[in-house]
Amino acid sequence: MKINAVFEGGGVKGIAIVGAVQAAEECGFQFNEVAGTSSGAIIASLLAAGYTSEQLRQIILDTPFIQFVNGRTTWLGSSFRLLFKKGLYSGDPIEQWIYQLLAKKAVYTFADLPALKLRIIASDISDGRLMVLPDDLPLYNIDPSTFLISRAVRMSTSIPYFFEPVLIRKNKNDLPIYVVDGALLSNFPLWIFDRERLVSRQSRSIVPSIGFQLVGKLEQVPRKIIGPISMFYALFATMMEAHDERYIEDHNRYRTIKIPTLGVRTTQFDLSDEVSMRLFESGYDAGMKFFRNWSISSYQKDYTKHIIDERPRLSSYD
Repeated sequence: MKINAVFEGGGVKGIAIVGAVQAAEECGFQFNEVAGTSSGAIIASLLAAGYTSEQLRQIILDTPFIQFVNGRTTWLGSSFRLLFKKGLYSGDPIEQWIYQLLAKKAVYTFADLPALKLRIIASDISDGRLMVLPDDLPLYNIDPSTFLISRAVRMSTSIPYFFEPVLIRKNKNDLPIYVVDGALLSNFPLWIFDRERLVSRQSRSIVPSIGFQLVGKLEQVPRKIIGPISMFYALFATMMEAHDERYIEDHNRYRTIKIPTLGVRTTQFDLSDEVSMRLFESGYDAGMKFFRNWSISSYQKDYTKHIIDERPRLSSYD
């Protein structure tokens, strides 16, 4: 059975989502259209390109994620990067990594995928608006057919202050547009397929939309703030981790897989293989529990009740 899937962002915790993806595949589900934010955008793009969960699992084992945050050494160097680059680390390694993985499937730009196959969420902090890629690219005079998916993923994963923002064309005031992590405005864009369906008023059979959400309360360890750098760390860490405590609304519970993240933090890039696999298994177990109790009839009933019959609530982005 085909499903649309939405993957929440969560940095390295996204490893757990891959486990849930494997559970979905083993239960006979195929991914139709996919969307994601931040690390969820990475998973969505690789699935859209044709990677399987088993291949994604191997990628996790083969990738030293610490490579994405190498290079920062001294307090002075960090201050310089924050002042002039607006991020502690470059996003180049992540973009190159995704580019190479997609290239193995002969996928480079959005034109290499079927229309509507992939949606990536980012945040335009210059104009203060949410971006859905590739849909919103024409608003910036950018041709979606020539835009690299790896660049879109980099936009979506650019955690403020942590990774450098992505700069695109100048706006009407002749100022550059700064684009950062989509989690800033919509970390779990489960609304994306609902809005599309209601606006288009399609009468075809509903393709179920399933959300893959990362949950789990972190241990409250006070962060020591002794200067501007440590304060920046505390700021973006608080911002990103706050999403984990968000309440899952009743109208989304029936279509949301809640995946425990075992206390792992968003920017904990030095994970061991053992912890990575524990995250993977956590996602797999959560996925199996969800899909074994899932039915299309129950989904259609709840979808009609919570989405179709409540159209006014979906008139704008959640």
